[in-house]
Amino acid sequence: MTDIPGAMRGAVDLAALAARSRRADSGLATIDEAAFQELAQQSLQRPVVIAFVSSASPQSEEIAREIEAAAAAVGVTAAACDVDAQPAIAQAFQIRAVPAAVALVGGRPAPLFQGAATREQIDELLGQVVAAARQMGAAEGLGEPAGAPQAEPEPPLPPLHQEAYDAIERGDMDAAEAAYDKALRENPKDADARAGRSQVRLMARSRLADPQAVRAAAAAGPDDVDAQLAVADLDVLGGMLDDAFGRLVDLVRVTAGDDRERVRARLLELFAVVDPADARVLRARQALASALY
Repeated sequence: MTDIPGAMRGAVDLAALAARSRRADSGLATIDEAAFQELAQQSLQRPVVIAFVSSASPQSEEIAREIEAAAAAVGVTAAACDVDAQPAIAQAFQIRAVPAAVALVGGRPAPLFQGAATREQIDELLGQVVAAARQMGAAEGLGEPAGAPQAEPEPPLPPLHQEAYDAIERGDMDAAEAAYDKALRENPKDADARAGRSQVRLMARSRLADPQAVRAAAAAGPDDVDAQLAVADLDVLGGMLDDAFGRLVDLVRVTAGDDRERVRARLLELFAVVDPADARVLRARQALASALY
């Protein structure tokens, strides 16, 4: 396992260029922040696995190719993130060494491994990713990894949940939100419907966003509530939860009236997108309570 090195200033990294060329030849896409945002949205319909690689770690390149082959066999989208070129993405996922891999399922990040992994282990992990995606209704066009145990068929979704997923697949976010709204009217305690509605709203708000323009607007207008809400959406889609939540908690502290309520409501909605037991959500809830009271 190779620790992530600091960037070499003023030098041409020939090993990195060669590594990127090998990835291009293999067909494995190397992502930047904009491409990552697209993958995060794609994961709402089909899971994505990202291999974190470095030119300083030939092993990470080999494992990336194994991930690519295993993912192709089951219809999972695979991509590579060069930690030397994209340190912010690596930091967002708390990647401290390569090889490493993270899955995105239903817009949520799921760490797979850091360190060496065999093809058998990768197949087993992808089997778990596929199973989770099926459970979340985000398994369009998926198969099963080679040698994976045959899972029992998933029980059918409740009708309104199925209606929402069907609407997501055809790109009709308004219809998907309406279906979840109806499910919540019938059962206000339906946590899956609440999470699904929050994910749909997040995707609808961000699907046409230009990440560079959104971040530039937020940097230029620290007191612009709309700009800060927009960049927080992108951070959540990108797995940068601490950044997103911290930004909005800080905004709660310096706003009042309707603006403060808008920020509070958006935070609660973004919390619903993530596993409620996630430590970052728990920390942010405590920080929000402190900021409000």
